[in-house]
Amino acid sequence: MTFVFSPQLEEQINHAKKVKSHNAGYVSNPAILSPNSTISDLDELRSSRGFTSACITESGLSRAPLLGLVTTRDVDLIRDRSTSLSEVMTATSDLVVGFSTKSLKENESILIESKRGKLPIVDENGCLIGLLTRVNVKECLSRPPSGLPSLDTSGKLLCGAAVGTRDTDRIRAQSLADTGVNAIILDSSQGDSIYQLEMIKFLKNNVPSVDIIAGNVVTQHQARRLLEAGADGLRVGMGSGSICTTQEVCAVGRGQATAVYKVGQIAKQFDVPIIADGGIQNSGHIVKALTLGGSVAMCGSMFSGSTEAPGHYFYQDGVRVKKYRGMGSLDAMKKGSDSRYLSETGHLKIAQGVSGTVRDKGSVRTMIPYLIHGVKQGFQDLGVDSVGKAHAALSAGTMTMEVRSGAAQQEGGIHDMHSYSKVPW
Repeated sequence: MTFVFSPQLEEQINHAKKVKSHNAGYVSNPAILSPNSTISDLDELRSSRGFTSACITESGLSRAPLLGLVTTRDVDLIRDRSTSLSEVMTATSDLVVGFSTKSLKENESILIESKRGKLPIVDENGCLIGLLTRVNVKECLSRPPSGLPSLDTSGKLLCGAAVGTRDTDRIRAQSLADTGVNAIILDSSQGDSIYQLEMIKFLKNNVPSVDIIAGNVVTQHQARRLLEAGADGLRVGMGSGSICTTQEVCAVGRGQATAVYKVGQIAKQFDVPIIADGGIQNSGHIVKALTLGGSVAMCGSMFSGSTEAPGHYFYQDGVRVKKYRGMGSLDAMKKGSDSRYLSETGHLKIAQGVSGTVRDKGSVRTMIPYLIHGVKQGFQDLGVDSVGKAHAALSAGTMTMEVRSGAAQQEGGIHDMHSYSKVPW
């Protein structure tokens, strides 16, 4: 499930709309130009965004009648770059198209059988709603099955949004709810506050159809107050993230495993799920988070540096990297995260996080299937086949946790090797 955040409300709403309009498996935001656009416009699109083709619609926008498709092969040998695309495009009548009424597999079959590189997807009115490409199909076939997407009752992708607890955030939350988000996270480093309690009550009264996730918390006392106020979920963790320095700077926080276990015990009484937020570095940590009482593991650093993560790649010391920053870092505070740490009105801003770089990790579409399989194998070894059964086994005492000594941890890792290469998948 995607959660979107931006200091600017309009930008956050646009992000949420993109998620809700996305058709899983398709390029839902392809390059689109109007018939009056010129070859020069296509050249600019290619140089700025790397697109080698563009769909042509009446208005030059998505969800407008599809008129044709233009590729570099249509324009490479034309010297007059002011020629309109309507003169060189392949008209819809000569195109092979897919339909929104067909399944992804059916449209993939149409693309493969047509031996074309692009398959525009249109609705019953002939309006463009997406694009399927041979490159995307090849990538999907080369990866493990990704599973079914998480959809809401209307068949759209689940999407949440993060807001603060200021008065202006009440307007923000209502606007996001009108956009169709399914859940709202109250984003605070320490969630047990009068501001968050009041915000929960306001949202439960004004947007009752949206789930409210409160936090962050690490103790049962914190959790109980938020749960009694009406929170539908809790985010657990304080200072355990890879780029967070809260425990060092403020001397507050808790070991993440202990926090998840303790909060999970009280959340169980309210039949409310919790999110283990922070400290996740591999599939084994996800197994621990889920078996200790968590329903979801929030992964930050593990997915940072991926192709889909925000930011641009660059090279540092010969290594391809992306920037990664904590919400408590001074860089993030300059962008609007200071309210999360109650620092937006003060002259002094105290960093509770760092900013730095992380290595290129490839696509999450490669990472996630292997992580899921690793978690499944962990559950298989534990003798349970669901998160609910793991929680039940923990409560019944048939599954226990033990403290491991330093020697035991060393023994459980790779040892006595002259050299080795550790490849996760």
